[in-house]
Amino acid sequence: MHIIHDENGNPIAHGHDHEHAHTHSHEHTHSHEHGCASDNCGSCNDCGDKTAALLDYMLKHNEHHAAELDQVADKLRAEGKEAAADQIKKAVDEFKKGNLYLGLALATVKEQ
Repeated sequence: MHIIHDENGNPIAHGHDHEHAHTHSHEHTHSHEHGCASDNCGSCNDCGDKTAALLDYMLKHNEHHAAELDQVADKLRAEGKEAAADQIKKAVDEFKKGNLYLGLALATVKEQ
């Protein structure tokens, strides 16, 4: 997973795997490993701080989207679209479940 930033400088997950394509005019090898062993962090404590910031951002981000989806479900229910509203409510429940796990992970990272 890579950390990228949105237009406001907030860290966001870039979680899909992909290959890095590079064209060089000379031959050499180098690693694209990301983590505490790379020059990107400085120290493992820095990695923990960045991870905590990312988890905190994602938790708040997901909570915001869950609230928005909940409102969409309520609107659909008011329009008589019960089946769609029920599915969205199920999705919101899953968001909340995922947020619980993110919150636990954040608390664990902050403890270390």
